[in-house]
Amino acid sequence: MRFSLAAQALVGATVALAAPTFSLEELSGQIEDGLNKIIKDIARPLQLHETPGAHTITLAEFKMMDNNGTFFHHGKNEPKPPKQDSLSQISNAKIAHQGKPAFQSKFSSPEKAKACAANPNMRFEWRQYSPSDRTALVDGIKCLMDKPPSGKFAPAQNRYEDLIRLHQNYAPNIHNNNKFLLWHRYFLWTFEQMLREECNFNRAFVFWDEKKDAGHFAEFDMFSPDYFGSLPGPTDGAGTCIRDGAFANTTLHVGPGTGNSDHCLSRAVDETATANCDKTFEDYCLSKETYPEFESCWEYGPHGYGHNGIGSVMGDVLGSVGDPAFWMHHSYIDRVFRVWQNVDVKRRTTISGTIADGSPLTLDTPVVMGGIRPDVKVGDVLDTLNGVMCYKYEY
Repeated sequence: MRFSLAAQALVGATVALAAPTFSLEELSGQIEDGLNKIIKDIARPLQLHETPGAHTITLAEFKMMDNNGTFFHHGKNEPKPPKQDSLSQISNAKIAHQGKPAFQSKFSSPEKAKACAANPNMRFEWRQYSPSDRTALVDGIKCLMDKPPSGKFAPAQNRYEDLIRLHQNYAPNIHNNNKFLLWHRYFLWTFEQMLREECNFNRAFVFWDEKKDAGHFAEFDMFSPDYFGSLPGPTDGAGTCIRDGAFANTTLHVGPGTGNSDHCLSRAVDETATANCDKTFEDYCLSKETYPEFESCWEYGPHGYGHNGIGSVMGDVLGSVGDPAFWMHHSYIDRVFRVWQNVDVKRRTTISGTIADGSPLTLDTPVVMGGIRPDVKVGDVLDTLNGVMCYKYEY
């Protein structure tokens, strides 16, 4: 019955086409209304049980492990590694007149600000992005959605879904291990280059400082009819299909989980989760002295809570790229990773930890991008990308 009503809407639009009393604008509106009704019938929202969300650990639990002399390392608690003298000196430095941790003042020097300002790949925070920049970004994403798929990532049905399928395929290799931050840094870079090379995006790239919106993501103006569409709560135990903004009525064909079935771009905000993307949690993770400690804190802390807080498609970690908000969330994650690295130059050239199979994470560990871009090594991500990009506020 519902489909027949939608069909009637299209028939009505067709009949109107023959009637000279309707303007072209009115006809277009009727056709669009009919198509939207069909889309609404076909593309279902994801049920909440289909999107169980990312694994998270509360700040209180992290601090409890600290007090017990352990840290969480991907499914187990391990003894805290010994302090490294040079890093501990930085972490313990006091700046009494500012009352801020050393990691904040460390990269707000005029020299670093000048070097970043001269970088052609400097990324700006959304609030500094002009309306024209914001529209160009949205148009670039829509451009990828309108392009045919490469054919390498079935069942992807457009170029943007190639990225969703790539992330879904590699999910076990790039989550819940210390490669997480490095792979996603290259993935974010890959997305930016696709916008530039395939869709003529020619603006500075953007990041979202989520801590400024912790606990009230839905009020952030990125989630508006002008840009990414609203951030509603769940509806009847399911996500709510997005019907406004640039990505209104988007049907996704990759996910949820490891499966693939047609579903709408949907969200289900949980502000109790987004509240954990705050400055207190960020500062706590930034205080970690070793890469495995920082990575685990960040992956299971603000990263996981951001996915779960936006919810529905974003809560389906494997298929979360289906929501373009994914890139804004991960630009936040990568920016804080950059902040942590800038505490000490050695953090930008060395690495430690383990990967999915339990073997050591080294500079020679491959970072595979599935043919969308060349495969590289961890050392390339640390060295090359640190050399060609920066964030306007690296503090």
